[in-house]
Amino acid sequence: MDFAPTPVRRVEVEAHDPAALQGWPFDLPAVAQLVREGLDLAPGVTFLVGENGSGKSTLVEGIAQAYGLSPEGGSTGSRHSTRVSESPLGMALVLRRGLAASRWGFFLRAETMHGWYSYLEENPRDGEPSFHEMSHGESFLAVLESRFDSKGFFCLDEPEAALSFSSTLGLIAVLQRVVATGGQVLCATHSPVLAAMPSARILEVGEWGLREAAWADLELVQHWRRFLDAPERYLRHL
Repeated sequence: MDFAPTPVRRVEVEAHDPAALQGWPFDLPAVAQLVREGLDLAPGVTFLVGENGSGKSTLVEGIAQAYGLSPEGGSTGSRHSTRVSESPLGMALVLRRGLAASRWGFFLRAETMHGWYSYLEENPRDGEPSFHEMSHGESFLAVLESRFDSKGFFCLDEPEAALSFSSTLGLIAVLQRVVATGGQVLCATHSPVLAAMPSARILEVGEWGLREAAWADLELVQHWRRFLDAPERYLRHL
C-alpha cells in the first residue's frame, strides 16, 4: 500500500468495453495516449501546454471530475450545474491515490466561474466575499486567497485568462505556497509566464499526444519570443 501524501499519483482508464472509448474525446492523441499508457502526475505542479483543441482542458476536466469535483468548478462538495457539457472521459478514469493523502480539492475553471459565484451566493458562508461585485481579475485573486490554502488537489483550466502579467506572477507565488504546504496542482495553460514556474513539470500537448518538455523548448515560448522580437512577421500574414 502507498501511504505517500500525494493526492493523485497516477491516472488510468478503467476496464471498459472498447466501443465506449471511441469517438471524441478518445480520438484526441493526448487522450488516446492516456488510455494506452496512463499518466503519472508530479507531486508538485504539472502544467499541460498546447494549442486550442489539443485536449489539455479536456484532460484537466476529466481528471477533476474523476477526483470528485464538479466539472463546472468549485471545491469538493460543490454540485452546481448550469448546462451539462463535459466529455465522458471523467467517467472512464480511475485515480490512484496515496492512502494518507488529502481528499479535498478545488477546480478553478475560467469559463464557468460566473455560475460558481452564483452558486456561492445561493449557499453563503460566513465571511465569504461577494465575487459578483468584483472585476473578473479581482474575483480570481480573491478565490486564490480564500480557497488555495490547503494540501489538497488543485485543478486549474487556463487561470491566466483573467489575470494581468503581475497577477500571473502572483498566481505563481500562490502555487508555490500550495506545494510548500503539501498540495498538488494540475493546470492547463497558454501562458509562458505561468509555465515558467520553477520546479514544475511541463507536458506539451499536441498531435503527438503528451510529451515532457523543458520550458525553453515549448512551441508556445518560441512563438512568443519570435512575436515579441518582430511582431510584423506574424501580423503581415493576417
